[in-house]
Amino acid sequence: MLAVNPENRAGEGDPLDRARRAAARAFVPYSRFRVGAVLEDERGRRYDGCNLECASLGLSVCAERVALGIARTDGARRFRRLWIYTPTRIPTAPCGACRELLARYAPGIDIHLLSDRGRSKKLRLERLLPRASRVRTGRMVR
Repeated sequence: MLAVNPENRAGEGDPLDRARRAAARAFVPYSRFRVGAVLEDERGRRYDGCNLECASLGLSVCAERVALGIARTDGARRFRRLWIYTPTRIPTAPCGACRELLARYAPGIDIHLLSDRGRSKKLRLERLLPRASRVRTGRMVR
């Protein structure tokens, strides 16, 4: 049985607070760059993720991908919002790999970039990754 955060119920908890708590749980001994993400599905359930680093940096995982994996494992298939928090002066956008996975599993999602000092920015995924690749029945489609 999957141990999912009981706060995943629809609308539970402020997204900024949840993303901050997730960032505090990040394992980042190399970059010291903490990221917390909260992904909301079409039913309003929210899934938290934090980044996890590995000595082999290619095996590290971003907070956005952790949240997406937890949500998919819990049965969520359609998503409407993603909040990403970084303890920085200005908001930080997701990396290219996260943008690609979001384009595949959460097309059209609203992304809220959050930072310290109350700065935030709201974007659509299409603005961060225009003309994203799509795969249909084994063929690349543009």
